[in-house]
Amino acid sequence: MMNVKTGRRLDYSAHISQSITDILTTPIGSRLMRRGYGSFIPQLIDQPMTDANILRLQAATAQAIMKHEPRTRLTRAALAFDASGRAVMQIERKDRGQASTRRQSISIQPGVGT
Repeated sequence: MMNVKTGRRLDYSAHISQSITDILTTPIGSRLMRRGYGSFIPQLIDQPMTDANILRLQAATAQAIMKHEPRTRLTRAALAFDASGRAVMQIERKDRGQASTRRQSISIQPGVGT
């Protein structure tokens, strides 16, 4: 388990966090040998932030994590916005074999992962 930016070793939970960030920011269909990998978030994030579209973003988050990251179980996904107006998906998850709930924030914006 390695950090993709530094090449250093990651612990179990940090590797899952890195994996979830990659999954959620990768548009479905953009990986040549893994066309089904990723999420619909990059396509949805540029839509108006209506209640229905926020629900679609939360559903896309849950679907992608359940499909591509079997080492964890999503317990909560909420969309928030940081001070600059950028969308941030705040998730809570239970990692397999771990007792505590983990929190993670993923900055999502149009064009990420493309």
